[in-house]
Amino acid sequence: MNKKFLVIGNPIEHSLSPKIHNHWIKKNNLKATYDKRLLKQNEIQKLILDLREERIHGLNVTVPFKKEVIPFLDILSDEAKNSQSVNTIYKNKNKIIGDNTDIEGFKIGIEATGQTTKDKVVLILGAGGVVSSIIIALKKMQTSKIYLSNRTKSKALEIKSFFPEIEIIEWGKTTAFDIIINATSIGLNEKDKINLDYEKISQNKFFYDVIYNPKETFFLRKAKKFGAQIENGKMMFVYQAQKAFFTWHNILPIVDDEIINLLDT
Repeated sequence: MNKKFLVIGNPIEHSLSPKIHNHWIKKNNLKATYDKRLLKQNEIQKLILDLREERIHGLNVTVPFKKEVIPFLDILSDEAKNSQSVNTIYKNKNKIIGDNTDIEGFKIGIEATGQTTKDKVVLILGAGGVVSSIIIALKKMQTSKIYLSNRTKSKALEIKSFFPEIEIIEWGKTTAFDIIINATSIGLNEKDKINLDYEKISQNKFFYDVIYNPKETFFLRKAKKFGAQIENGKMMFVYQAQKAFFTWHNILPIVDDEIINLLDT
């Protein structure tokens, strides 16, 4: 039987998940396909039913549905429960299970850059579905302080209710930091710009963008121009995908130059 896997989101055109998963499917001689699907909020329930009835065998979830899928699931893994964010869904013993592979993906992805995080001050921009995963990962990595800023302050305060130790700052303001993370979707569109004084804050700082396609957002390009070290979310994406692939197929696919180069083509 040819098993069917999907990544769902809105927007979804930019997703490279099919590229990476289909590469691993072929490498491991599996009878499976992996596609992307643009989804609307009111279509989630039907999609989970398709998974329940095995017309679909696994789902990846991206913006803006990482929280929205939770009410339709039977069980959450500890990571999904703690972050209230799901990016990988599968069926096991007639139960639909939501998991979070973003936490580990982010942690391994940052470690792969050689960037030191212990005792560092981090500023996160955004309060979307992936932010709670990033906060959990940063805590595991022993950062000393986490600041959060979001255009809609109420969403930032909602995250703070789960993580009381983080500090909220007004959107458009900055504070002293070692690492700044763009976890907004600003950057998918070339016209989108984050209003920061790059010249003043970039020097010797680490700028990280969760977005991996395009590989250099305006946020990263500007920071690089003024002397920052920059990194996009490609390795986070690769490692969260590796963990999701293992969850579905019980095979740990290889992360090598071939897979990394594949994402640049």
